[in-house]
Amino acid sequence: QVQLVESGGGLAQPGGSLRLSCAASGFTISSYAMSWSRQAPGKGLEWVSGIYSDGSDAVYARSLKGRFTSSRDNANHTLYLQMSSPNAEETALYYCGRESRGGVWGESDYWGQGNQVTVSS
Repeated sequence: QVQLVESGGGLAQPGGSLRLSCAASGFTISSYAMSWSRQAPGKGLEWVSGIYSDGSDAVYARSLKGRFTSSRDNANHTLYLQMSSPNAEETALYYCGRESRGGVWGESDYWGQGNQVTVSS
């Protein structure tokens, strides 16, 4: 059964470094584009980044470009999201997703349970 489990979140200081991981199981990860989305308190779900199945390229929400780097290690069935100098705006619940084939970025057919990131001094 498809399962996505996010980890690596927690409390981070502004300007620090944080990397989220998403462990995938139940499917061949190399066959799917993957994505990260987030939901800040009181806000709707926001697509952050997507990465193609082979990891050759990643795409980002225009307003967020430069603040995140997504990558993947298909051999280890893991997706990553590196946060660059995070600030309080990055405080949110982060989800990884398996992108729907033929869909647009952010249209995931499976989602993880979410992992909280809180950026505060």
